[in-house]
Amino acid sequence: MNKNRLFPGFGLSLGYTCAYLGLIVLIPLGTLIWKSSSLSWREYLDVVTSVRTLAAFRLSFLTAFVSALVNTVFGFLIAWILARYAFPGKRIVDALIDLPFALPTAVAGIALTAIYASTGWIGQHLHKFGIEVAFTPLGIVLALNFIGLPFVVRSVEPVLQELESEVEEAAASLGAGRWEIFRRIIFPAVIPSLIAGFTLAFARGIGEYGSVVFISGNMPMQTEIAPLLIMTKLEQFDYAGATAIALTMLIVSFSLFFMINVLQARSSRRLGMEA
Repeated sequence: MNKNRLFPGFGLSLGYTCAYLGLIVLIPLGTLIWKSSSLSWREYLDVVTSVRTLAAFRLSFLTAFVSALVNTVFGFLIAWILARYAFPGKRIVDALIDLPFALPTAVAGIALTAIYASTGWIGQHLHKFGIEVAFTPLGIVLALNFIGLPFVVRSVEPVLQELESEVEEAAASLGAGRWEIFRRIIFPAVIPSLIAGFTLAFARGIGEYGSVVFISGNMPMQTEIAPLLIMTKLEQFDYAGATAIALTMLIVSFSLFFMINVLQARSSRRLGMEA
């Protein structure tokens, strides 16, 4: 049998895949680079190194990083409970995890702002202790926690479900305590999925706009995120400046994702060697 015929329709499928990726991914990215090239190197640096732009970059990446870290911790705890325990209302809790996927992000932003504003249901009580959530960086982290949590839970939960209980039982029969079993057996197995969930939550947080634009307050130099600054420049018909900021975010994001993927690959390789 001809080896080229082992997969019927492979040529057509490959052609469709390349065409689709070209239209959806490569052409927009190419247009982004092409539009940014209309600026000279000096003009490009002036745009991306301005005080306002650097403040927006700092806020966007810092809040996305903090939110991804928080979601990694609490997402692991939620995934552990869903994977290891049976309790009344488990299906409801499991469905609520996916709610941010279905809920429009703008609706989530409005709801969070109404709840955590100084006059909101929760915000009014926090306000008494001097804690302001809405219209502060803390509010941005809260919004990113809301939209990023499902990525961590859905990355870790299947791994926890597939872990063989016999290994844990064997370790316990040999005298290992619960903490030692978790540290030496469970946690190393879920590290790659935790890194994957962190990466997905971080990526979503960097480019998030809808849920953040309401609760952030959009104050330049204080609570203005980079996606909002891009939208501001587009409204001012400064297309070159907007694409310059977007291109910089793209370069930094790819660099961070590359380092995270290298770390994840090393963790998976080390886990495979130990197994």
